[in-house]
Amino acid sequence: MNDLFFDRLVLAWILLALIIFPVIFKINAPYGRHFRKAGPSVDNKLGWVLMEIPSPVVFSFFFLTGSSEKTAASWILAGCWVFHYGYRILIFSQRLRTTGKRMPLAIMSSAIWFNLVNGFLNGYGLGTRLKPLPDTHLVHPTFLLGALLFVLGFAMHVVADNYLRGLRQPGETGYKIPQAGLYRLVSSPNYLGEIVEWTGFALMAMSLPALSFLLWTCANLVPRARANHRWYGETFPDYPQQRKALVPYLW
Repeated sequence: MNDLFFDRLVLAWILLALIIFPVIFKINAPYGRHFRKAGPSVDNKLGWVLMEIPSPVVFSFFFLTGSSEKTAASWILAGCWVFHYGYRILIFSQRLRTTGKRMPLAIMSSAIWFNLVNGFLNGYGLGTRLKPLPDTHLVHPTFLLGALLFVLGFAMHVVADNYLRGLRQPGETGYKIPQAGLYRLVSSPNYLGEIVEWTGFALMAMSLPALSFLLWTCANLVPRARANHRWYGETFPDYPQQRKALVPYLW
Protein backbone atom coordinates (compact mmCIF):
# COMPACT_ATOMS: atom_id res chain seq x y z
CA MET A 1 0.00 0.00 0.00
CA ASN A 2 1.26 3.46 -0.90
CA ASP A 3 2.48 5.36 2.18
CA LEU A 4 0.64 8.53 1.23
CA PHE A 5 -2.60 6.63 0.69
CA PHE A 6 -2.25 4.93 4.08
CA ASP A 7 -1.62 8.24 5.85
CA ARG A 8 -4.65 9.77 4.17
CA LEU A 9 -6.71 6.75 5.17
CA VAL A 10 -5.74 7.23 8.82
CA LEU A 11 -6.48 10.96 8.64
CA ALA A 12 -9.90 10.22 7.12
CA TRP A 13 -10.57 7.79 9.96
CA ILE A 14 -9.63 10.49 12.49
CA LEU A 15 -11.87 13.01 10.73
CA LEU A 16 -14.76 10.55 10.86
CA ALA A 17 -14.27 10.16 14.63
CA LEU A 18 -14.39 13.94 15.08
CA ILE A 19 -17.56 14.15 12.99
CA ILE A 20 -19.32 11.26 14.75
CA PHE A 21 -18.35 12.34 18.28
CA PRO A 22 -21.05 15.04 18.72
CA VAL A 23 -23.63 12.76 17.06
CA ILE A 24 -22.99 9.93 19.54
CA PHE A 25 -23.60 12.38 22.39
CA LYS A 26 -27.24 12.51 21.29
CA ILE A 27 -27.68 8.72 21.00
CA ASN A 28 -27.60 6.10 23.75
CA ALA A 29 -26.21 2.89 22.29
CA PRO A 30 -28.93 0.28 23.09
CA TYR A 31 -26.94 -2.30 25.05
CA GLY A 32 -26.19 -3.00 28.70
CA ARG A 33 -28.30 -0.90 31.07
CA HIS A 34 -29.46 1.12 28.05
CA PHE A 35 -30.74 -1.90 26.16
CA ARG A 36 -33.96 -1.51 24.25
CA LYS A 37 -35.42 -3.77 21.63
CA ALA A 38 -34.00 -2.47 18.38
CA GLY A 39 -34.24 -5.13 15.70
CA PRO A 40 -32.50 -8.53 15.71
CA SER A 41 -30.27 -9.31 18.68
CA VAL A 42 -27.83 -11.97 19.89
CA ASP A 43 -26.86 -13.33 23.28
CA ASN A 44 -24.86 -10.61 25.05
CA LYS A 45 -21.86 -12.78 25.89
CA LEU A 46 -21.66 -14.28 22.38
CA GLY A 47 -22.01 -10.84 20.83
CA TRP A 48 -19.19 -9.51 22.99
CA VAL A 49 -16.79 -12.27 21.93
CA LEU A 50 -17.67 -12.01 18.24
CA MET A 51 -17.21 -8.24 18.13
CA GLU A 52 -13.85 -8.29 19.97
CA ILE A 53 -12.11 -11.14 18.14
CA PRO A 54 -11.45 -9.30 14.84
CA SER A 55 -9.15 -6.71 16.41
CA PRO A 56 -6.31 -8.96 17.71
CA VAL A 57 -6.63 -11.33 14.72
CA VAL A 58 -6.37 -8.59 12.09
CA PHE A 59 -3.73 -6.67 14.05
CA SER A 60 -1.56 -9.79 14.48
CA PHE A 61 -1.85 -10.80 10.83
CA PHE A 62 -0.73 -7.45 9.43
CA PHE A 63 1.92 -6.99 12.10
CA LEU A 64 3.48 -10.43 11.67
CA THR A 65 3.34 -10.39 7.86
CA GLY A 66 4.56 -6.80 7.59
CA SER A 67 7.87 -5.96 5.97
CA SER A 68 9.26 -3.73 8.74
CA GLU A 69 11.92 -4.96 11.12
CA LYS A 70 10.38 -6.23 14.36
CA THR A 71 12.25 -4.50 17.18
CA ALA A 72 11.81 -4.95 20.92
CA ALA A 73 9.66 -1.83 21.10
CA SER A 74 7.37 -2.98 18.29
CA TRP A 75 6.96 -6.40 19.91
CA ILE A 76 6.02 -4.74 23.20
CA LEU A 77 3.41 -2.59 21.46
CA ALA A 78 1.99 -5.63 19.66
CA GLY A 79 1.96 -7.50 22.96
CA CYS A 80 0.01 -4.68 24.63
CA TRP A 81 -2.63 -4.75 21.91
CA VAL A 82 -3.07 -8.54 21.96
CA PHE A 83 -2.95 -8.65 25.77
CA HIS A 84 -5.77 -6.13 26.11
CA TYR A 85 -8.05 -7.90 23.67
CA GLY A 86 -7.06 -11.34 24.92
CA TYR A 87 -8.27 -10.29 28.36
CA ARG A 88 -11.51 -8.88 26.96
CA ILE A 89 -12.24 -12.03 24.94
CA LEU A 90 -11.01 -14.83 27.20
CA ILE A 91 -11.60 -13.45 30.69
CA PHE A 92 -13.87 -10.41 30.79
CA SER A 93 -16.52 -11.81 28.45
CA GLN A 94 -16.72 -15.11 30.32
CA ARG A 95 -17.25 -13.35 33.66
CA LEU A 96 -20.16 -11.28 32.44
CA ARG A 97 -23.29 -11.90 34.47
CA THR A 98 -25.68 -11.29 31.64
CA THR A 99 -27.93 -14.35 31.63
CA GLY A 100 -30.87 -13.62 29.39
CA LYS A 101 -29.49 -10.27 28.21
CA ARG A 102 -29.27 -9.46 24.52
CA MET A 103 -27.12 -7.29 22.28
CA PRO A 104 -28.62 -5.67 19.16
CA LEU A 105 -27.11 -7.16 16.01
CA ALA A 106 -26.56 -3.63 14.70
CA ILE A 107 -24.36 -2.81 17.72
CA MET A 108 -22.34 -6.00 17.30
CA SER A 109 -21.90 -5.40 13.56
CA SER A 110 -20.74 -1.80 14.00
CA ALA A 111 -18.29 -2.92 16.70
CA ILE A 112 -16.88 -5.61 14.39
CA TRP A 113 -16.33 -2.99 11.68
CA PHE A 114 -14.74 -0.64 14.23
CA ASN A 115 -12.34 -3.36 15.42
CA LEU A 116 -11.48 -4.49 11.90
CA VAL A 117 -10.46 -0.97 10.86
CA ASN A 118 -8.49 -0.17 14.01
CA GLY A 119 -6.82 -3.58 14.02
CA PHE A 120 -5.76 -3.10 10.39
CA LEU A 121 -4.52 0.48 10.75
CA ASN A 122 -2.42 -0.26 13.81
CA GLY A 123 -1.23 -3.72 12.74
CA TYR A 124 -0.26 -2.59 9.24
CA GLY A 125 1.16 0.67 10.53
CA LEU A 126 3.38 -1.04 13.08
CA GLY A 127 4.24 -4.00 10.84
CA THR A 128 4.91 -2.21 7.54
CA ARG A 129 4.28 1.53 7.32
CA LEU A 130 6.11 2.97 10.31
CA LYS A 131 9.84 3.28 10.71
CA PRO A 132 11.09 0.51 13.04
CA LEU A 133 11.40 1.79 16.60
CA PRO A 134 15.02 1.49 17.78
CA ASP A 135 15.93 -0.15 21.08
CA THR A 136 16.77 3.29 22.47
CA HIS A 137 13.04 4.09 22.21
CA LEU A 138 12.50 1.74 25.16
CA VAL A 139 14.09 4.27 27.53
CA HIS A 140 12.62 7.38 25.93
CA PRO A 141 10.54 9.39 28.46
CA THR A 142 7.39 9.21 26.32
CA PHE A 143 7.67 5.43 26.00
CA LEU A 144 8.23 4.99 29.73
CA LEU A 145 5.35 7.33 30.60
CA GLY A 146 3.14 5.59 28.06
CA ALA A 147 3.97 2.16 29.48
CA LEU A 148 3.12 3.39 32.98
CA LEU A 149 -0.20 4.83 31.80
CA PHE A 150 -1.03 1.66 29.87
CA VAL A 151 -0.52 -0.52 32.94
CA LEU A 152 -2.30 1.94 35.21
CA GLY A 153 -5.26 2.32 32.85
CA PHE A 154 -5.60 -1.44 32.40
CA ALA A 155 -5.56 -1.94 36.18
CA MET A 156 -8.14 0.83 36.64
CA HIS A 157 -10.67 -0.66 34.28
CA VAL A 158 -10.13 -4.25 35.48
CA VAL A 159 -10.58 -3.27 39.14
CA ALA A 160 -13.65 -1.15 38.30
CA ASP A 161 -15.21 -3.95 36.22
CA ASN A 162 -14.54 -6.52 38.94
CA TYR A 163 -16.08 -4.32 41.62
CA LEU A 164 -19.15 -3.61 39.50
CA ARG A 165 -19.56 -7.32 38.79
CA GLY A 166 -19.32 -8.09 42.50
CA LEU A 167 -22.24 -5.82 43.36
CA ARG A 168 -24.62 -8.36 41.87
CA GLN A 169 -24.65 -11.75 43.54
CA PRO A 170 -25.28 -14.90 41.48
CA GLY A 171 -28.93 -15.02 40.55
CA GLU A 172 -29.55 -11.35 41.31
CA THR A 173 -30.86 -8.93 38.72
CA GLY A 174 -31.08 -5.15 38.67
CA TYR A 175 -28.51 -2.47 39.43
CA LYS A 176 -27.02 -0.93 42.56
CA ILE A 177 -25.08 2.26 43.26
CA PRO A 178 -21.31 1.57 43.27
CA GLN A 179 -19.72 3.05 46.40
CA ALA A 180 -16.04 2.06 46.48
CA GLY A 181 -12.77 2.97 44.79
CA LEU A 182 -12.91 5.43 41.92
CA TYR A 183 -16.68 4.99 41.85
CA ARG A 184 -16.73 7.45 44.74
CA LEU A 185 -15.51 10.08 42.26
CA VAL A 186 -16.90 9.15 38.85
CA SER A 187 -19.72 7.04 37.45
CA SER A 188 -17.57 5.20 34.87
CA PRO A 189 -14.01 4.59 36.14
CA ASN A 190 -13.85 1.55 33.85
CA TYR A 191 -14.15 3.85 30.83
CA LEU A 192 -11.67 6.30 32.35
CA GLY A 193 -9.23 3.41 32.74
CA GLU A 194 -9.55 2.45 29.07
CA ILE A 195 -8.93 6.02 27.96
CA VAL A 196 -5.84 6.23 30.19
CA GLU A 197 -4.67 2.86 28.86
CA TRP A 198 -4.89 3.86 25.20
CA THR A 199 -3.39 7.26 25.92
CA GLY A 200 -0.41 5.32 27.20
CA PHE A 201 -0.33 3.17 24.08
CA ALA A 202 -0.41 6.27 21.86
CA LEU A 203 2.53 7.76 23.78
CA MET A 204 4.47 4.50 23.48
CA ALA A 205 3.82 4.20 19.75
CA MET A 206 4.03 7.90 18.82
CA SER A 207 2.14 7.09 15.61
CA LEU A 208 -0.86 8.42 13.73
CA PRO A 209 -2.73 5.06 13.83
CA ALA A 210 -2.33 4.87 17.62
CA LEU A 211 -3.60 8.43 17.93
CA SER A 212 -6.59 7.59 15.74
CA PHE A 213 -7.48 4.68 18.01
CA LEU A 214 -7.24 6.89 21.10
CA LEU A 215 -9.57 9.44 19.51
CA TRP A 216 -12.07 6.74 18.56
CA THR A 217 -11.89 5.33 22.09
CA CYS A 218 -12.77 8.77 23.45
CA ALA A 219 -15.49 9.26 20.83
CA ASN A 220 -17.14 6.02 21.97
CA LEU A 221 -16.60 6.13 25.73
CA VAL A 222 -17.04 9.80 26.65
CA PRO A 223 -20.68 9.93 25.45
CA ARG A 224 -21.27 6.51 27.00
CA ALA A 225 -19.94 7.76 30.34
CA ARG A 226 -22.26 10.75 30.24
CA ALA A 227 -25.23 8.49 29.42
CA ASN A 228 -24.37 6.20 32.35
CA HIS A 229 -24.04 9.19 34.70
CA ARG A 230 -27.42 10.51 33.65
CA TRP A 231 -28.99 7.06 33.97
CA TYR A 232 -27.71 6.66 37.53
CA GLY A 233 -29.10 10.07 38.48
CA GLU A 234 -32.49 9.32 36.95
CA THR A 235 -32.70 5.79 38.39
CA PHE A 236 -31.49 6.43 41.95
CA PRO A 237 -32.84 9.55 43.72
CA ASP A 238 -30.07 9.23 46.33
CA TYR A 239 -27.25 9.07 43.76
CA PRO A 240 -24.28 11.15 45.04
CA GLN A 241 -24.58 14.65 43.58
CA GLN A 242 -20.85 15.37 43.84
CA ARG A 243 -19.92 12.40 41.67
CA LYS A 244 -18.77 13.26 38.13
CA ALA A 245 -19.33 11.33 34.91
CA LEU A 246 -15.77 10.49 33.86
CA VAL A 247 -13.07 12.89 35.08
CA PRO A 248 -12.75 13.26 38.88
CA TYR A 249 -13.78 16.70 40.17
CA LEU A 250 -14.16 18.09 36.63
CA TRP A 251 -16.77 16.35 34.47
